[in-house]
Amino acid sequence: MEISKMILAIITTNSNKTIGGAPTFICENTEEMERTAANLEAILDGIAHGLSKEMYIIVKH
Repeated sequence: MEISKMILAIITTNSNKTIGGAPTFICENTEEMERTAANLEAILDGIAHGLSKEMYIIVKH
């Protein structure tokens, strides 16, 4: 089974901006958020996209 065209993870410093639907990682600061996004991008074989200063998503195209 191959997963394609979906959000694999949400990484944020603001938990009020998410409502679920994908695994969510809440980080304490921007540096932790960027590091977590980079690691998950590699682990999940997806692409990290910054949606705002407070949020990244990992997407499988």
